[in-house]
Amino acid sequence: MKSFSWRWWSQREGERRDDAPTDGADRRQLLQALSAIAGSGAFAAMSQGAQAKDASELPPPKRALTGRNEAGKSVFKSFDVTSKVVEIDSNPGLTFYENYITEGVPQLTGLEPDPMLKGTKAFPGPGGTMFRLISYPPKRPEGYKPPPGVTFESALKELSDKVPGMGDHFDRSAPGFHTTDTIDYCIVVRGEMTLELDDGEKVHLKQGDCVVQNGTRHRWRNPLPEPCLMAFISLGGKRG
Repeated sequence: MKSFSWRWWSQREGERRDDAPTDGADRRQLLQALSAIAGSGAFAAMSQGAQAKDASELPPPKRALTGRNEAGKSVFKSFDVTSKVVEIDSNPGLTFYENYITEGVPQLTGLEPDPMLKGTKAFPGPGGTMFRLISYPPKRPEGYKPPPGVTFESALKELSDKVPGMGDHFDRSAPGFHTTDTIDYCIVVRGEMTLELDDGEKVHLKQGDCVVQNGTRHRWRNPLPEPCLMAFISLGGKRG
């Protein structure tokens, strides 16, 4: 664009020297051309600023945790990023926000400590619940290679080490596919996601779309060059 504008400017200058002085129409054409050049530069800068950010640049979601005080009044115990955030180094950008977990029937006293202070687990047992957000990294460019030394098995091991037992649910014969003994309520919070089931069946999900996952074998794929944030509420069940 710069070389084009310079050639255009030089050409107009030559015409000025050889011809009569520029009139109002010439000046208007010059101003219009300069405006177009400046506008295209501004548009390019604006487009760059509007490009999707890396997951690490996006603000982490906050969790408001309520309970009761000694007088029995409802209070906010906290309003901040959950106490348990898990980043998976073998898959940069994959981040678990472990919000809450219950086992059995909750007593609802409002005096319970934050269960995430004790750590997390892959999924709840029968009758339990798990609430988590997961930020999925953008679609990897062609030729992408994982960090040095990372293998499929080492990645699953890291996953199980950081979210105990999570890697055990994944299918070794088909990377990404996994099955859990839960009903999962899934919501696309930000971005888009592709859900694939057996036999290659797929559905494309956009922001606000929901899934009820009935303990079925599946995998998630981010189709866009930007992170996808999803919310999951898992209810522990028994395999029929």
